[in-house]
Amino acid sequence: MDTRGILPPSPEEYRILGLNLMRLLAENRVAEFHTELELLPPRALDHPCIKYAVELEQSFMEGTYNRLTNGRQAVPHETYLYFMDLLAETIRDEIADCSGQAYDHLPVDDARKMLMFSSEQKLLEYISEIQHEWEVQNHSVLFHMAKVQPRVGIQAHQMIKRSLCYARELERVV
Repeated sequence: MDTRGILPPSPEEYRILGLNLMRLLAENRVAEFHTELELLPPRALDHPCIKYAVELEQSFMEGTYNRLTNGRQAVPHETYLYFMDLLAETIRDEIADCSGQAYDHLPVDDARKMLMFSSEQKLLEYISEIQHEWEVQNHSVLFHMAKVQPRVGIQAHQMIKRSLCYARELERVV
């Protein structure tokens, strides 16, 4: 965007901008995704490469992960497949984080389906390599080690108190 007006637009401009959006989405950097999206000219949103990334982000935010994983067939360019693989890993990690908080345990087959693994072996490899706090016992995945109890310390209370005071002062000014 910095050279707009100096250099002619590249025929690959929107494909590259779409790839950047895909990169941000695959890294779960949603705020930066939206910032970049706002910098694009309105006509860019109609380009298939940009539109594809926007639709994936909407599915990601809605939690309709099956649309994301099925989106592989509709990539606007083959270079997007690399980021689709990264996005699949990001989705898997998001589901895994939520599963660890939502369940005490799951049958191995249910965990395999939920995390979108093609085999039980791949699930077991994932657990041993990435989810060290999970255990597999009696054909169940145990999440008890993944439970994190939220702690509200004194600093959090002070921050809340300061924020409320700031809000009150702001109301007086306005």
